Amino acid sequence: MRLRFEELRGAVLGIMLLAALPLRCQQPDPPGQPKGTKPQYEAYLFSHMVEGDYGRLYYSVSLDGLHWKRLNGGKRVFEDYRGHSNICLGHDGRFYLVGNRGDSAPDINFWVSDDLVRWTKYGDYTPDLHTTPNYPHPLQRIGAPKLYYDKLTSQYLLTWHTPSVEGTQEDPERYWASQRTLYATSQDLKTFSAPPRRLFSWEMATIDVIVRASGDRYYAVIKDERYPTPAWPTGKTVRISSASSLTGPYSEPSSPISPNFREAPTLIPSPDGKAWYLYYEQYPGISYGVSVALDLNGPWYQLSGYTNVPAWNKYSMPPNLRHGGMLPITRERYDALVAAFGIEN
Repeated sequence: MRLRFEELRGAVLGIMLLAALPLRCQQPDPPGQPKGTKPQYEAYLFSHMVEGDYGRLYYSVSLDGLHWKRLNGGKRVFEDYRGHSNICLGHDGRFYLVGNRGDSAPDINFWVSDDLVRWTKYGDYTPDLHTTPNYPHPLQRIGAPKLYYDKLTSQYLLTWHTPSVEGTQEDPERYWASQRTLYATSQDLKTFSAPPRRLFSWEMATIDVIVRASGDRYYAVIKDERYPTPAWPTGKTVRISSASSLTGPYSEPSSPISPNFREAPTLIPSPDGKAWYLYYEQYPGISYGVSVALDLNGPWYQLSGYTNVPAWNKYSMPPNLRHGGMLPITRERYDALVAAFGIEN
């Protein structure tokens, strides 16, 4: 009897040990974190809106691009702003913020800042949508303007999406399926190229497009805006196209690098500059996911997060964050933002 008891106890202990292994074993950390060396990118700012306060400006920050904390007690940081916030470092070393008063407003708005704390109005741009070549019936809608400054060509690329078909109660998705990404360029955000043009030659609904450069290529990160069906399984995913010049021509989109029903992609280099972190929102306003790659051409894989097992979470974000844009900042700039606004514990 004693022998059988010892055998049973050993079996139970073995099962308990196996069950505990996934909780105790540390899975590999994401690439891109410096090991004992000074990071190439010291800190990051995420300008965003929040659930329940759509289109307003909030800040969160990170030192590693993976773990984020809110600034300003989770309150707005600039009351005048409206839009899907997107900030870039511009031609004169200042920061430029783009937005719009609403999708039906005819103008796109710009603000400028020396320190990311105080913003002043810089100007407006009203694209003549009806002059866009190869886009004969655009609606007066300007969605989610995004701004990128290309040092190589000393140009800003301003992108937004515009539809050409009204939605109906029976088929609201036809409005979204008609979205196309338009653009204009500028050297100073005072004068702009005319007319607006389509960024992509291929026929596919796209929104939330951002453009970044890496090596000798430009990469357009897009949301495939068709609704997912067996005939269109890539619908509502994030995909990537590339080109040898800022305004294309861009390649056909890649395979999805996110699950379905993801949008508002934003892209940052890792702290050591050897990987890329691509964030996207699981909507409507549920959580953010992250895909990682060593090269913008892929392969990409998703990080684990938002689980009930802390050891499995490779990134963390405050709750209720929604659309916005991330950019690298210096540690000095990070410290100044924390001093100006305060940071959550």
